[in-house]
Amino acid sequence: MGRESMRVLDALDSAKTQLYHFKAIVITGMGFFTDAYDLFCITTVSKLLGRIYYTKNGEIPGSLPPNVADAVNGVAFCGTFAGQIFFGWLGDKLGRKKVYGLTLILMVVSSIGSGLSFGHTRNGIITTLCFFRFWLGFGIGGDYPLSATIMSEYANKRTRGAFIAAVFAMQGFGILAGGIVALIVSSAFNNKYKPPPFDVDPVASLPDQADYIWRIVLMIGAIPAALTFYWRMKMPETARFTALVAKNERQAAADMSSVLQVELEVEKEKVDKITKKPYGLFSKEFARRHGLHLVGTATCWFLLDIAYYSQNLFQKDIFTAVGWLPSPPKMGAIEEVYKIAKAQTLIALCGLVPGYWFTVAFIDRWGRFVIQLMGFFFMSVFMFALAIPYDHWKLKGNHIGFILLYALTFFFANFGPNSTTFIVPAEIFPARLRATCHGISAASGKAGAIVGAFGFLYAAQNTNPHLTDAGYAPGIGVKNTLIVLGGINTLGVFFTLLVPESKGKSLEELTGENEEEEETGEASPA
Repeated sequence: MGRESMRVLDALDSAKTQLYHFKAIVITGMGFFTDAYDLFCITTVSKLLGRIYYTKNGEIPGSLPPNVADAVNGVAFCGTFAGQIFFGWLGDKLGRKKVYGLTLILMVVSSIGSGLSFGHTRNGIITTLCFFRFWLGFGIGGDYPLSATIMSEYANKRTRGAFIAAVFAMQGFGILAGGIVALIVSSAFNNKYKPPPFDVDPVASLPDQADYIWRIVLMIGAIPAALTFYWRMKMPETARFTALVAKNERQAAADMSSVLQVELEVEKEKVDKITKKPYGLFSKEFARRHGLHLVGTATCWFLLDIAYYSQNLFQKDIFTAVGWLPSPPKMGAIEEVYKIAKAQTLIALCGLVPGYWFTVAFIDRWGRFVIQLMGFFFMSVFMFALAIPYDHWKLKGNHIGFILLYALTFFFANFGPNSTTFIVPAEIFPARLRATCHGISAASGKAGAIVGAFGFLYAAQNTNPHLTDAGYAPGIGVKNTLIVLGGINTLGVFFTLLVPESKGKSLEELTGENEEEEETGEASPA
């Protein structure tokens, strides 16, 4: 028997780019805008938290104790890890649309809760903050597999990569927005209260009103999520889930007829043939067809996120180490927020955002494999270029060169594996397991982010015990840590070889779903 395909799926694969494609990009992409804002805005205010709640007289201002820094920086990733697995599985069981709104509700409530963190003691406030940050991460985690799967199942095969990449590219704007919001808020407070540097007057350098800054920055993350909720609930379920998983071919045809504005016939016989004898995630059949693919997508994402989140979360420490930011005692609390936010904004503007959109432009021309391989390779090159002559970059006048190379590592992360690791798992697994496998791959990435968030904090400490941050043991230093991260990126080059190219193919062609009946027939006795 030849390959089976349905007209509703063929219509999606061959559809011209239409308004509904761009609506889907905006609706799903705004979730990623919010995700990135919420995950990375903590970077701009974590030093402020240290000054408000933990700095004592005689200490360098702004350092959080190791256990507190671990919790504040990493607890959202733990929630994201859990959310990716749970909502990925739930999306395959109940449908993408049914659980899509839940993730936004969690993000809105948790963003507001984070900003309103309460307690009579500093431990109470930080505990409450971490509680809401965990559930914020849980909601963010659900957005990864659901957004990627929805966009891949809506898109045509010719421009599917660009559409999914455009959704993910909103992450860059979210990081940029986090820096801009912190700039605006800190600038307003600085102009109002004009606190002196810490080494001039430690008490006056931290006005009481500074406590509002981190709360405002965190709560603003609820706004884009709330604005997107209505439109998410108006989106129809994807035709591929409705037809191939729920087996409601009539509803799939009706939904896509209204979206594509064409008449589509109900083809129950073809649905039955394509979806006959489905295999599960832990079956031998899945292992034979997709086992190495899942190992490849999960491992590449894991390796990428160790380096990517290490660089993003602790860029403020790196910039201070090379002298781009003044030492903390030379700044007041609010000025420090402003300068950290300014650095984050510049890196996002020069390295992060352009990289995402280069991927959008070239992914359906060059393919996923080439872009991922290239990205890992150049990330390794630039990381080693930063690390090996590290002492050179610390000299006065060399900071611009360091920042340029540092921005290029972000550029090739986003014009590379940071985008492709999100795209490919949404394409190469069967519809009934697509969100689950994407969730597993994404959760593997967040496991890498947890390693990066916790490990880099300790590893990057100075080798001289007298120069470490308060409460930390000596580490291997920023130079050696950058060398390790370069080696991790190099490993990504080799694991990319396990990931298949998906450019220009239909989802059913990639997953073999339209061949299952053929293989079943060949295996049967005559």
